[in-house]
Amino acid sequence: MQFVDGGPDVPDRLIQAHEDGRVIFFCGAGISYPAGLPGFKDLVLELYERMSVVQSPVQATAIKRKQYDTAIDLLEHDVVGGRAMVRQHIAEILTPDPHRRRSSETHEALLSLAKDPKGRRRLVTTNCDRLFEVARAVVVPQMQTYQAPQLPVPKSSRWDGLVYLHGLLPEAAESDSWNRLVLSSGDFGLAYLTERWASRFVTELLRGYFTVCFVGYSIDDPVLRYIMDARAADRLLGESLPEVFAFGSFAKGRSVEVTNEWKAKNVTPILYPEHRKHFYLHRTLRDWAVIHRDGILGKESIIVRYAAARPQGGAQEDFVRRVLWALADPSGVPARKFATLDPVPPIEWLVPLSEPRFGHTDLVRFGLQPNSDVDQKLTFSLTRRPSPYTKSPWMALAGTSHGMAGPGPWDSVMEQLARWFIRHLDKPEALAWVLDQGACLHPFLLDLIDDELKKGALPAALSTIWQQFVSRRVTCG
Repeated sequence: MQFVDGGPDVPDRLIQAHEDGRVIFFCGAGISYPAGLPGFKDLVLELYERMSVVQSPVQATAIKRKQYDTAIDLLEHDVVGGRAMVRQHIAEILTPDPHRRRSSETHEALLSLAKDPKGRRRLVTTNCDRLFEVARAVVVPQMQTYQAPQLPVPKSSRWDGLVYLHGLLPEAAESDSWNRLVLSSGDFGLAYLTERWASRFVTELLRGYFTVCFVGYSIDDPVLRYIMDARAADRLLGESLPEVFAFGSFAKGRSVEVTNEWKAKNVTPILYPEHRKHFYLHRTLRDWAVIHRDGILGKESIIVRYAAARPQGGAQEDFVRRVLWALADPSGVPARKFATLDPVPPIEWLVPLSEPRFGHTDLVRFGLQPNSDVDQKLTFSLTRRPSPYTKSPWMALAGTSHGMAGPGPWDSVMEQLARWFIRHLDKPEALAWVLDQGACLHPFLLDLIDDELKKGALPAALSTIWQQFVSRRVTCG
């Protein structure tokens, strides 16, 4: 689903996993661009420039090969003052511009998105800057933080907080804290290969219940390299691992190429076009956070904003997909807003509502537990779909109750869609749709039609035809 026109298409399965509280956002340097902070490449280039260091052939080769952690390591060994001097300059470079608007809004959005249905917030960042601290003071001041190498146990139900996987720049000049920052290739070696506290955390996270989504990383980022190498090792051992997602940008004409590069790393890309310092990424995260924070009200706002429009291209239109996502909420509250909206959402919505755009992975959204074996052939729509077991009709050799002999009861979503449909009984398109579906009506829908007929407000010809359905009780039983 696209939260922003022209922005990244966030997979429905990721959105559902997020609503279930199973997504952990891994945040990189790209989320700090609005504050004027650089990515890893620009950090290294600015570092060399500030320190007036002319790149040696070895350093230039490392930078050319995008081995920026190695370039920092080489610099720390080659300059006077070494590690302390380099890190002091890094701290200055990573100090945000206080005059920039919206410098920490994306961080605030991610803190909101990190909240699960039980009220816990779980977020991981490899950034060392203090922008999350600024955002935390606004969104959730009491949120616990963990700084490397003291990290939580990812599988623990008690984990609740913000993890600075590569450390956090201290507010005051403290060389010990600077030494704990993971910036150089030597730091990465300790964190992921020798002492392995970072790799243990990441490995347990990837093996667990959570779905990881990278935000603000380039495809060549050393963090991704280390993490996905560890994941590849687990795959060789036969581990069954959840899908990994990553937001990424592409230049004009390079969408397919960039997609293949991400997939080669066993990462599912969520791509958006490069534009104004990753505008589409930041806007998407902010809009997603608003809807997530507002819960049902956020989904109702989607209905109010888009349902009055007339769908033209079926379920593939961006705004249509947003409406269908909101309508699928099992509470039925957004569907009730759709059913009672004034003016009524147009009859053209019958087309996307009836399109079989859902599949096996969407079953959980409707209260059904899918089998472990994926049924690639399963497709269904909002108006024709499997029932959760609490709504399924009983099987019996004989029975007198309507619930045992006929179609099972509806869920709240289907009931509200029926109430919306009833508001269009005066249109030939509604009758044509019923006939196209097989002229097989649910008893509850027939009751609603009967109630509408008693009002005597329908055109005579249509009223006569609908009356035939009611009198014959043409049902799916």
